[in-house]
Amino acid sequence: MSNSSKVDDTISVNTSDTANLITNEEEASTSHFTQLNKSSDIQESGDGSHGVRRRQPVQKIEPGSMNILSAKYESLDYDTCENHLLLDEERKRGYPFVVWKDIARWFIVLLIGVITALIAFTIDICIEEFSKIKYKQLKKSVDTYVLLDELYIPYLLWVLTNICIVFIGSMLVSYVEPVAAGSGIPQVKCYLNGVKVPRVVRIKTLFVKAVGVITAVVGGLAGGKEGPMIHSGAVVAAGISQGKSTTFNKDFKVFQYFREDHEKRDFVSGGAAAGVSAAFGAPIGGVLFSLEEGTSFWNQGLTWRTFFGTVVSTFTLNFALSAYHGHPGELSYPGLLNLGKMEPFPFQFYELPVFMMFGVVGGVLGALWNHINYKLTVFRIRYVGSAWLRVVEACLVAAVSASCGFLMMFLLDDCRPLGEDPTKVPLQLFCADGEYNTLAAIWFQTPEASVRSFLHDPMGSYKPWSLLVFVVVYFLLSTWTFGLAVSSGLFIPNLLTGAAWGRLLAIIIQYMLPGHSINPAKYALVGAAAQLGGVVRMTISLTVIIIETTGQISNALPIIITLVVAKWTGDFFNEGIYDIHIQLAGVPLLPWEPPPLTHNIYASEVMSHPVFTLRTVENVGHIVEILRVVSYNGFPVVDPPLADDAEVTTYKRLRGLIRRDQLIVLLHNKIYNENANTTWSNFNVDMDMFRKEYPRYPSIDKLDIQEWEKTCMIDLRPFMNPSPYTLPHRASLPRLFRLFRALGLRHLPIVNDHNEVVGMVTRKDIARYRVWRHRGHMGMEELLLSSEI
Repeated sequence: MSNSSKVDDTISVNTSDTANLITNEEEASTSHFTQLNKSSDIQESGDGSHGVRRRQPVQKIEPGSMNILSAKYESLDYDTCENHLLLDEERKRGYPFVVWKDIARWFIVLLIGVITALIAFTIDICIEEFSKIKYKQLKKSVDTYVLLDELYIPYLLWVLTNICIVFIGSMLVSYVEPVAAGSGIPQVKCYLNGVKVPRVVRIKTLFVKAVGVITAVVGGLAGGKEGPMIHSGAVVAAGISQGKSTTFNKDFKVFQYFREDHEKRDFVSGGAAAGVSAAFGAPIGGVLFSLEEGTSFWNQGLTWRTFFGTVVSTFTLNFALSAYHGHPGELSYPGLLNLGKMEPFPFQFYELPVFMMFGVVGGVLGALWNHINYKLTVFRIRYVGSAWLRVVEACLVAAVSASCGFLMMFLLDDCRPLGEDPTKVPLQLFCADGEYNTLAAIWFQTPEASVRSFLHDPMGSYKPWSLLVFVVVYFLLSTWTFGLAVSSGLFIPNLLTGAAWGRLLAIIIQYMLPGHSINPAKYALVGAAAQLGGVVRMTISLTVIIIETTGQISNALPIIITLVVAKWTGDFFNEGIYDIHIQLAGVPLLPWEPPPLTHNIYASEVMSHPVFTLRTVENVGHIVEILRVVSYNGFPVVDPPLADDAEVTTYKRLRGLIRRDQLIVLLHNKIYNENANTTWSNFNVDMDMFRKEYPRYPSIDKLDIQEWEKTCMIDLRPFMNPSPYTLPHRASLPRLFRLFRALGLRHLPIVNDHNEVVGMVTRKDIARYRVWRHRGHMGMEELLLSSEI
């Protein structure tokens, strides 16, 4: 999926109806789009703006376009509102409250680690036990009917078993909670970046995710349970840290002080790290994953707490699994993905180019994997939109997966003596007595066990032709599976594919160098890392995860070289798979760095204007009317106008910023100034009034506002943020971006030289400037904003 193809997506234009497209969502910016050239769909500007591609507003959006930002996504309020209520609360509570909050944070992180590990334990045991039952029954059926030459009966049994199991998980995902589909990593990544993804951290999502991943793996799909564990950890963190459940409408009256986006997102980053740790038995890798792929804002205290949570998660899961397998206290099961103990493999200096070659192969195959999955995802968006069609597709893939496995077992004669079998269910099929079918051994077990087989089986365990067919089939199956209406990840399928072609290349190297002893485990592991790195484009965290999972630090250099080359090679062709899915969803994700060569774009060009403002003491009726007319989530609070003449345009001096949810809570609790002597101190008002409603604030349409109340006034000064971050209108886009990204802002008022508000910059105003890199070229395009996706 090339970036040049993005630009060629010609979209029908009707400029007379653009007002129907550009919505007044929270961060919608309409003014800047009207300045774009309306003579063509796409304009390459040649005025020294370094290839900025500017697009018109469009009326009709082609589903699957990657050049559109969705106006439906809102931002999180990561910036703390330092109003009078908060400062008054801090003064009253003092240092003991600070200590109490710090202790509570550590306790919550402890709970997150324990509960995430217990969920992982439950998922792992269910998958193991159900898979054991399934494959034992299938083996019994095959052994019975192969003698009668009626293998179609076990084949149909396998297909029907897969379909029935996958049907359950797909129905849950399609009809109960669609956001639980896939691994959940793109959604968690967006949340930690500051985007409010609807329903991503609900309890219902966790339930569907847990049941769905069990059905996906047991149902024989080319998916893994490791990716969904990261999403599960994030949901656990979000739920525990709030001390209440909005799904069950239950408030436990604890941890009220963490009911804000700033605190919640910190806990979610720790929960995601605990999920990684539980999945791979990699505490340090979990912290690095959260830092590299997840959260945008980090500090030392968060690092310590997150590391504590990952260690607790790994230890709890290790203890539970060891006890379950009859080795209590041995602690030999650090994570769900147990690759087994690997010996350090020695490597020579001349092998480094070989590892680089593996990285190139992994990068090319990863880019191909991403491109195929991108095309499939666009097809799904356009033609598989309804829930029942998504269920049918999932069942179809389950049937095809079983068919591919059966055909490979039936057609490829790859036998091996019994006694060396790594599988619990060795299948003789057409092999001679005392032998078993190696491909049946790969298919009649979970994908994690198959990865272990490819890593630990001795040289000569598999025929090259069998490995080649398996790589092609499983590569295509895994691309088709990711994006289905099921809960499954892509880590294990890509590790399995990479380990298979790594072992295949080891056999080829052995043929080329007959006098040398080749260690197949070394090349299988490097191939697995290269394939996964080529798909997800992770480097630091993936290196540490693989090192911790295999337990060998001496293997670090080959893995690092392989992953870096795989990332560079894959980036030459397209983006990582998570970024592709985020762009397809139109999520306004902010990258790490601002667009280069954009110092000639100023805040006055980027900002939305004119701005809806409120006075420091505002009329209730006016507030209600503004909240009903527009859907913005932040309003600058300004001094009253200098003149009442409607024909005289006067800017107002900025006094503060107040959020939509704060205004709704004030209206809901009727904090009015009925006369000049009434102040906020006359009411029983504190920060708990706002925390009680978090995170689902009532809609303005559901508030009962009487006509007489509309004549009252509200003094906004005690509740607004009196010191919001601001920038002058001549600030450049990189400066805007860095301030926005580093501080996690949601609204940034733009002021003139007299501190009078002239515009507002929000996430979508900045996110629409996207840098593209394609085959050695780079540039910037300006995206469109639409409420259709």
